[in-house]
Amino acid sequence: MEHDEVYWRTHFDWPLLSVATLGFVAASVLRSLLNNPRQLPQVRAWLLGLWVPAVLGFGGSAAFGYVNKWFAVLYTLFVLGVCAAVLLRLRRYRPAATALWGLTPLALHYTIGLVLRARDLQFVLPYRDYFRMWSKFNLLWLGGMLVLAFVQKKNLRQEQERLAEAEQLRQQVAARNVALEHLVDERMAALTQQADALQAALRELRATQQQLIQSEKMASLGELTAGIAHEIQNPLNFVNNFADVSAELVAELEAEQTHPTPDAALEAELLNDLRHNLHKINLHGQRAASIVRGMLQHSRASTGERQPTNLNALADEYLRLAYHGLRARDKSFNATLKTDFAPILPLVSAVPGDLGRVLLNLLTNAFYAVQQRQQAGEAGYAPTVAVATRRDGDEVEVSIRDNGTGIPEAARAKIFQPFFTTKPTGEGTGLGLSLAHDIVVQGHGGTLTVASQEGEFTEFVVRLPFRDSTE
Repeated sequence: MEHDEVYWRTHFDWPLLSVATLGFVAASVLRSLLNNPRQLPQVRAWLLGLWVPAVLGFGGSAAFGYVNKWFAVLYTLFVLGVCAAVLLRLRRYRPAATALWGLTPLALHYTIGLVLRARDLQFVLPYRDYFRMWSKFNLLWLGGMLVLAFVQKKNLRQEQERLAEAEQLRQQVAARNVALEHLVDERMAALTQQADALQAALRELRATQQQLIQSEKMASLGELTAGIAHEIQNPLNFVNNFADVSAELVAELEAEQTHPTPDAALEAELLNDLRHNLHKINLHGQRAASIVRGMLQHSRASTGERQPTNLNALADEYLRLAYHGLRARDKSFNATLKTDFAPILPLVSAVPGDLGRVLLNLLTNAFYAVQQRQQAGEAGYAPTVAVATRRDGDEVEVSIRDNGTGIPEAARAKIFQPFFTTKPTGEGTGLGLSLAHDIVVQGHGGTLTVASQEGEFTEFVVRLPFRDSTE
């Protein structure tokens, strides 16, 4: 029995100082384990309660010299219960759950031991060696689980630090994104303002371009009008001259008829001359009417609708109009006109008004070039403008060649660019050849090329697609 009593005292009757130290150790370990801004405030009062009873109880016992072994036993059980309650409350915190698993076997071992001693159940004494081994194992288990809990706490703290760094980085990125969005908004506002300014400038440029195009059209119309006026002037002069002569013949005839004895032979001669003059008046009137009808026809055809067109007649008409248009401004100018029209040239589907504008522009430039070379005073120079047509396979070709000043090589690459001109300021808009190129290439699917040698010649060639319907 004495041996058994020694066993119980060894394992369950701890010294008062050791039991008091247990509260401080347990509180310190749990405080260290739960030293987390989120976890520790929830159990601070519980941890304070672990060592306050020990100080009061054991301090009082020491002061009055009264020692109660059951007080130490109950306090030990109290410490284990508070620790288990704290850990159970914070079981969602992984280190607390791990420590709870480590504490549970020890608390169970201590509780069973107390129950057995309180009941004085002697039948378990033969198994005391196993009970002792279980006690050592519980202590080792508790130590291992506490080490694991502190490792988990360290890992969680590192994970929280990484999350905090990631959150800080996210906030920095978010702040940078806000700054970038603000910068993008400012840039977009600036770009929008610039785009509006560019749009306004583009609208102004288009309006100016339309004005220049209209000016070029009016210039072409002026050339055409001058040619028409000069062309009509000849038959009108003949009509006026023959009308004046006819009036004089009528006056002579009336005077002869007032004589008492009119001369029948003279009257017959006067009537024959009058009939001849009326025939000439009618002939030249028909010529003027023919010119007007042709111009009206070209004007009506300028609506953009294609129709079968005789290129020979169109080229001949505008050759004379361009020539007489220049002569209307410069009476001293004369040039040799050469034509080489293909005798059998099929009709081409084209817009006569637009194609006529192209020919008028090219012919006007040709006469301007020979006029400039003539005014340079070159000895033995004879201004010449030649127009030729021919069929080449599935294409019809119109060539306009002059022996004028020619085009410099540097200018030939830019000759069809809008607003580029080799004429002096005020004499050209730089849109004539550009419009001609667009009409031929885009409007009719053909080509417009130029060959020139400075001081020798310039030749423009218009090629239009054609396919004979009989083939």
